[in-house]
Amino acid sequence: MQMQLPLFPRTTKLINHTVGIFCKDDFVYYLHNGSPVHCHSVDDMNSYRYITAIMVNSGLCKPIEIAKTLGVSARNIQRYAKALREKGPDWFFNRKEERGKCYKMTEALLIDAQELLDKFYSISDIGRLLGVSEGAVRYHIRKGTLKKKS
Repeated sequence: MQMQLPLFPRTTKLINHTVGIFCKDDFVYYLHNGSPVHCHSVDDMNSYRYITAIMVNSGLCKPIEIAKTLGVSARNIQRYAKALREKGPDWFFNRKEERGKCYKMTEALLIDAQELLDKFYSISDIGRLLGVSEGAVRYHIRKGTLKKKS
């Protein structure tokens, strides 16, 4: 699933009657009653997530208002707010990046899978013996981390 990027407006766009947002010189500014309260680089997605979570948790605006203004999913804004409440601000900036990584095929399993491939085991047998799906083994063969012998 691909991440839906926010569309930051070039001119001030109101999120609700007191909160606005605009983009200038590759920075996004968040306004409250006309005064800037937050700012981040256009490319800084962690700051974007953190600031939207702050605005929701402080009651400045609702997730649906931010979602409609920026063209993103309201559910994602709700997730950011929940993460801020439960995990704190550090989670947004110091978390270990694990998205997009295979959690079942560890280095040790990859070595075992390569040994089984070298012994001409079938892909379905390798998956069953290692306790992973056949698709996970096929993925690593396509990716090149596992090499089939001819």
